[in-house]
Amino acid sequence: MLGIISVILPIFALMAFGFGAVRLRLFPADGIKSLIAFVNNFATPCLLFHSLITSDFAAAFNLSIIAPYYLGAATCFVLGIVIARRVFGNAPGEAVAVGFSGTFTNTVLVGLPIMTRAYGQQSLAVTLSIIGLHGAILLTLGMVTMELMRRDGASLGQTLITAGKRVASNPLIWGIAAGMIGYFSGLKLVEPAEAFFVMMSQAVVPAALFGIGGALNEFKLSENWRQALVASLIKLIVHPAIAYVLMIWVLHVPMEIARYGILLSAMPAGVNVYVFATYYNRGVSVAANTILIATVASALTISGWLYILSL
Repeated sequence: MLGIISVILPIFALMAFGFGAVRLRLFPADGIKSLIAFVNNFATPCLLFHSLITSDFAAAFNLSIIAPYYLGAATCFVLGIVIARRVFGNAPGEAVAVGFSGTFTNTVLVGLPIMTRAYGQQSLAVTLSIIGLHGAILLTLGMVTMELMRRDGASLGQTLITAGKRVASNPLIWGIAAGMIGYFSGLKLVEPAEAFFVMMSQAVVPAALFGIGGALNEFKLSENWRQALVASLIKLIVHPAIAYVLMIWVLHVPMEIARYGILLSAMPAGVNVYVFATYYNRGVSVAANTILIATVASALTISGWLYILSL
């Protein structure tokens, strides 16, 4: 248990540091958006690129991990929609937004720091094989479902074009694509370039955690907190539980490898659930509340999953 605390405590201490700095006005709230933009658009693409060209990515691309992760995500998406419709009586568009809130993982700002803290650099290759498909699969799934269910939906072709543009414009995808090209071409970095990418990679963890902590000041609990709590529980418990059952009990993936995919699925909801909700103006307050509740609650649930995965 002390080992789990030593993994989790620095991670959430950095988040609390960012939250407190913004709340006490020691760090400008407007600067948080710029800090997160730096992490997402510059530092993390460099980390992805460098990790891919220096790891055995081909060996890490394991469908026995990737498929259960996304099957679990899709199941959670459907479950969230059904609960939002049947239990809370939401309209179809709002139900899709609620379902998406319990589906899209914060793989970068929270996932990468915790994965590297818990399992070291050797976890990055498997983690990146999931991250590389994350936006493309889940954004497309969410957008297509939204357009099919809401009454003012666009055509399927236009939706796929829009989803494709959103994925292709993501700097994380650029970093992954460049890293894969470099990996398969046998690229070796000379020392000044190596040092540059190492320094940029080292900036990801503190900046990401400080930034997500500061960003939590933007989100306030509203009357939709019950729906957000359900979405958070789906994300933090149901998704990793499905991944665990499929990887360990069904496919018999060795725990020392499966734990990378299971723990990543246990991360809280990412900021993109809020972006998705505001893009369609559906379920915005639920998405904002889910980010807040899931991020705070994940301090306990991730500790629980680390304990389970260590047995």
